[in-house]
Amino acid sequence: MSDALPGALPAVPLPDILAFLWFMACWVGYSYYADGRDESRRPVAKVMHQYRVRWMERMLERDNRMADINIVTAHMRGGMMFASITILILAGVMTILGNLGKAREVTSHLSFAVEASQEMWEIKVIVLLLIFVYAFFKYAWCLRQFNYALIFIGAAPLPEEVNVRERKDYPERGARLVDRGINTFNRGLRAYYFGLATLAWFFGPVFYAVAAVWVVAVLYRRDFRSVTLQTLSELDGNEGP
Repeated sequence: MSDALPGALPAVPLPDILAFLWFMACWVGYSYYADGRDESRRPVAKVMHQYRVRWMERMLERDNRMADINIVTAHMRGGMMFASITILILAGVMTILGNLGKAREVTSHLSFAVEASQEMWEIKVIVLLLIFVYAFFKYAWCLRQFNYALIFIGAAPLPEEVNVRERKDYPERGARLVDRGINTFNRGLRAYYFGLATLAWFFGPVFYAVAAVWVVAVLYRRDFRSVTLQTLSELDGNEGP
């Protein structure tokens, strides 16, 4: 049983406070660096935007838009899958919250794990819970945005009805609409990465801080320096970053 007085705030060790602040700085800092305030700065997002503009241009040339609808539906399936998985993860985290004694017993047998109080374990689990709640909200919003994209495609004028202004503006607006859904999906996926990093906190604050840096390095590599990005840039006729 805890010795803390009823209603008293739990004493959080300074290393854990610093590790959490470092974790949030890594997450928020990388998100700001990669996404900016309005438009994504990631090279892969810029390249994919150009492909989506071309896709929307081709869409205006087709009488039958089922292929375009199928593309958006495929995006929605990914969002629905992750939203469902997130609900299962939240259920698992809630189960851990109700069985902290067994979870603490598992880590107590690890020689490198740092012992933590019951209150500290509760804080860590709640932080993990909030991260996946955030991820769920992002996946739910990305599904709504893809629904908007489906309506946008359904409302697109037929090839013989397209005027000069629509031929110029419609593809760009459609690409931006799909971009928003993809960027929201990406933020939910990013929460998964940092949620996995939070698991290292149960072994100690040092592991937590190192895991946050490792996640940033992985994300940076995939967003800015991946072979996939280089291939897409070459196909698009642009130089890689």
